[in-house]
Amino acid sequence: MRYQLYYWPMIQGRGEYVRLALEDAGADYTDVARAGNGMAAMMKMMEAKKGTPPFAPPFLKAGALVIGQTANILLYLGARHGLAPKTEGGRLWVHQLQLTIADFVLEIHDTHHPLGPSLYYEDQRAPAKKRTEEFWKERVPKYLGYFEDLVQANGGTYVTGRRLTYADLSLFQIAEGLRYAFPKRMKAFEKNIPGLVALRDRVAARPNIKAYLASDRRIPFNEEGIFRRYKALDL
Repeated sequence: MRYQLYYWPMIQGRGEYVRLALEDAGADYTDVARAGNGMAAMMKMMEAKKGTPPFAPPFLKAGALVIGQTANILLYLGARHGLAPKTEGGRLWVHQLQLTIADFVLEIHDTHHPLGPSLYYEDQRAPAKKRTEEFWKERVPKYLGYFEDLVQANGGTYVTGRRLTYADLSLFQIAEGLRYAFPKRMKAFEKNIPGLVALRDRVAARPNIKAYLASDRRIPFNEEGIFRRYKALDL
């Protein structure tokens, strides 16, 4: 099956978690909005009044199916490409982990936009600085500490054991994004999460992921996405 991924063409964003799964699986896919009239096609699908129109990108077209929401897309892909356990309980567990990652992603975004996305960062500098301090003091240890404990408890290889799942690919993206947005803070914090750092390195070395990271398919981090580098927030 040739998948069609619909997401904003200028950022990694939430679509990157899906791209990583497709790339690791060696799946045949098109990143629709990055070519030709793909943006118009994406908007047309969201404006549809019939069927199951998606609320927002990312969404994936797989044959007749149109699947929205990052965690939902990964639940579908995981079962079909060996990126999730075979048992129902195992699949639900990885889905649960992905939903927790989604919660964390929202909190990462809110470090630079604590008053909402309708305002520019420049309009909320002081609240952003306050939110970022709380984020690194309370939220990062809570979330990354949780995943670090899981990695250690399951043998120190991947978050659910010896086999990689799409949750590991997403944790790789979290580590990469935090290194980009908060290089000083993340460097200091990484001593607390050696298991996650090793997991990040293990994912980066996977042949398909390594090739993807070196290709032009991997959109560079930038200040339009979820992970944004502002010096004032990385003291």
